[in-house]
Amino acid sequence: MEPGKVQSEGGLNVTLTIRLLMHGKEVGSIIGKKGETVKKMREESGARINISEGNCPERIVTITGPTDAIFKAFAMIAYKFEEDIINSMSNSPATSKPPVTLRLVVPASQCGSLIGKGGSKIKEMRESTGAQVQVAGDMLPNSTERAVTISGTPEAIIQCVKQICVVMLESPPKGATIPYRPKPATTPVIFSGGQVRADPLAASAANLSLLLQHQPLPAYTIQGQYAIPHPDLTKLHQLAMQQTPFTPLGQTTPAFPGLDASPPASTHELTIPNDLIGCIIGRQGTKINEIRQMSGAQIKIANAMEGSSERQITITGTPANISLAQYLINARLTSEVTGMGTL
Repeated sequence: MEPGKVQSEGGLNVTLTIRLLMHGKEVGSIIGKKGETVKKMREESGARINISEGNCPERIVTITGPTDAIFKAFAMIAYKFEEDIINSMSNSPATSKPPVTLRLVVPASQCGSLIGKGGSKIKEMRESTGAQVQVAGDMLPNSTERAVTISGTPEAIIQCVKQICVVMLESPPKGATIPYRPKPATTPVIFSGGQVRADPLAASAANLSLLLQHQPLPAYTIQGQYAIPHPDLTKLHQLAMQQTPFTPLGQTTPAFPGLDASPPASTHELTIPNDLIGCIIGRQGTKINEIRQMSGAQIKIANAMEGSSERQITITGTPANISLAQYLINARLTSEVTGMGTL
């Protein structure tokens, strides 16, 4: 999303990406027999519609395109859901028609703007569109995103989505966004192995941007039998938290039977360009402290050496701690680099 391109309140010259969270049955309805429904939606709206893979109870539907194409795609999805409701009611004694409901996935840093001071913005949206809008209080698991639920008639939903898009364009996300990825029904073990493996960070901002945007994200392994698909952080986060005295975000940590309670601590070093170190440290060290707390790793940033354009970061902890710390540092860098790209 490039806020700099907004030329009118409707933002009609902007390319947007909107993410929807759907249950398997809803996804099936959108795909249709042999993919005919989604093909028709793509052709008629002009928007790109991608559906996340995986054997998951929930799936992410990503809609990308100019705002008018996105609104057409939303309209087609809303009317399809209404059609499903009407069809299901033909065999049911219920007389009142339930509303159509869509769930958007929005970076938590933008939710304040959607709610407005004292709830003023969300109240205005409800009153002007007739749709019900609710912003979830908690972030979705292992992400920095929240669900925004919109219910009402298809017409009310389309008007509401238009208003949400305008707010999101006026208030771009702040900091790194860790996207929500639904958990598979069973977490596959990719391979078992020894050392943690991660692709090295590129030294320059341009290479870093390419590395993080265009390559598949690296898979990490943990010593022993445990392997973790990246970036599904569920197990990684829980394993890392087993080694720390606190558990963030009010989570309880389940025990992993058969896992050595204290894997040997190891050290990993990263080299980061000086001009990107600020985004990792954050104002008064807030970001680096957040990464330390979430990962459970010790992280030391070396002082700037005279004549050097790079800084050394030393991460110490269990393989799980180190993997999670690296992932969070990557997320901060990606946000900074992609942010630079839109200036």
